[in-house]
Amino acid sequence: MAVARQPRPAGNADHAQRRRLGVRVARHRAGAVGAARPGVRGRGVSAGLVAPGALSPLADPIAAPAGVRVIGLDLSITSTGVCLPDGTTYRIKTRAADADRRLLHIRDAVADDLAEHRPHLAVIEDLPTKMHAAALKIIGKLHGVVVGALLDTDVPYAYVPPATLKQFACDKGNADKAQLAAAAYLAAGAEFADDKGGDQCDAWWLRAAGHDAYRAPLFSMPKAQRERLSVVAWPDMTRQRVVLGMPQP
Repeated sequence: MAVARQPRPAGNADHAQRRRLGVRVARHRAGAVGAARPGVRGRGVSAGLVAPGALSPLADPIAAPAGVRVIGLDLSITSTGVCLPDGTTYRIKTRAADADRRLLHIRDAVADDLAEHRPHLAVIEDLPTKMHAAALKIIGKLHGVVVGALLDTDVPYAYVPPATLKQFACDKGNADKAQLAAAAYLAAGAEFADDKGGDQCDAWWLRAAGHDAYRAPLFSMPKAQRERLSVVAWPDMTRQRVVLGMPQP
């Protein structure tokens, strides 16, 4: 079964220093939480993304159709939600006291994931249509540094408006966080621990949207809801499709 990582703690150590110190702990899967997996480097996790009963299609990295790898990013300066290409979710948490250095912490965390998982596509939740000027200023900075990390690694990316993501997941543009979580459970038996703000759930749906848009769906969805994604400016992935042997649009 897939699991959710523990929130990544905030810290002042820069990317290079963390690499030198090797500040990473073993990743676990559900059923083995609390015990290191020998020979595997990763970050700590706790049980969270669980598929009750039958295994979710996201429970095994091999389950992703046609080998396509998509990362979902719900960017927030306080708690960024991430869904990795294998379906694992976690949050990148920061401290207000670190001010703009939080941007570096989030950027480096995302850069680590890009280097480790080498996604073919990143799907990012777009900014809301209405946002306070002060909040818009800091979230704009965050989007800038994360997009910079994507450009550095040549990972194509797409922005999905919040209402479009909700329409895809729930057929309701103003669906709340509880409804999105319920839809994830209905679609794939997915549940999210330590996700009061819905950051992991949003990132999970963003990854699912990317798979669906490139004809590699993770689970069945009504046609009308799938068509909601047609408004998104999806990047040209012809090169990735050829390498993966995926069907062309």
